[in-house]
Amino acid sequence: MKTTKRAMMTNSSTRLDRRPSLSKISYTIFTVVFLFLFVCVWLSITEVQFEVLKKLSVPMYSFTSSNTSLIEENSTQITPPDMRILLGVSTLPNSYNRRHFLRLVYGIQSPKGARVDLKFIFCHLTNDDQRVLIALEIMRYDDIIILNCEENMNRGKTYTYFSSLPEMFNNTEEQNGKYPPYDFVVKADDDTYFRLESLVESLKPLPKEDLYYGFVIPCSSMDPFKHYMSGMGFLVSWDIVEWIRTAATAREHLVGPEDRVFGDWMRRGKRGQNRFNAKWSMYNYPQPPSPCAHDLVPDTIAVHLLKNDEKWIKTLKFFNVTDNLKPSKLYHLS
Repeated sequence: MKTTKRAMMTNSSTRLDRRPSLSKISYTIFTVVFLFLFVCVWLSITEVQFEVLKKLSVPMYSFTSSNTSLIEENSTQITPPDMRILLGVSTLPNSYNRRHFLRLVYGIQSPKGARVDLKFIFCHLTNDDQRVLIALEIMRYDDIIILNCEENMNRGKTYTYFSSLPEMFNNTEEQNGKYPPYDFVVKADDDTYFRLESLVESLKPLPKEDLYYGFVIPCSSMDPFKHYMSGMGFLVSWDIVEWIRTAATAREHLVGPEDRVFGDWMRRGKRGQNRFNAKWSMYNYPQPPSPCAHDLVPDTIAVHLLKNDEKWIKTLKFFNVTDNLKPSKLYHLS
């Protein structure tokens, strides 16, 4: 009996020893199967992703270069503008605030079918403050032309401006191989507000050669061939700019009111045979009253004599300049 009992205890002990071994084997098999299935699924997903990318012809390792090439391709498809205008604003080196303000005023305007380049025009710098601050402006905005002259209003600054342009812009590489670089050149005062969309629309039906455009002086005149265009802002075609560069008629007659002197050049040189009087879409600000002024009207190309912030604000408000401001959580304007 003792022997039988000992044998039974031995068999029972053997069964207990086997149970953990079978459990470990089952766990191992389950783990192997799970890992195998996981690898199969991962490979399938990777293969699908690779095939999709392959069909799209986008290498997995070169998204940056691919995107760059798309940008380059799209940029080559941009339609060139029908009209190119240089808007030269005659100002003074120390007029920092006015330049910054005009950058805002003109920077938000995008006339359709035209490229308008804003440049601020003045003569030699005279002190270190100007040299440092204006150098910073040039580095940031690249919208300044410094002429080879002493600062003046009626002793040749306008002549230096127009006569210098052909040489300044004779590098066709900077102009994407285009010459002339501009169809039209404007000389404007820094107290004049041009509405560029209206300006461009008025120019579309006009010729791009031998054109002299502006507000006829005297104020009572409507005949553009009798007198001259106001210095508030007048425009000429590029061929007249090239003519001024070499014309003795212009070079030998510099002193006097700059707009009247310019008109003398046109008359004596028999230039500007295509003339356009933009009156009364160009005019002086209504206050103070004058023969060249009238109330602000929707059909406006340019307003002159905006001598202070109040006049600028009233003008911009009248034309609803800020109506296109997009709503945002970042600001609230009541």
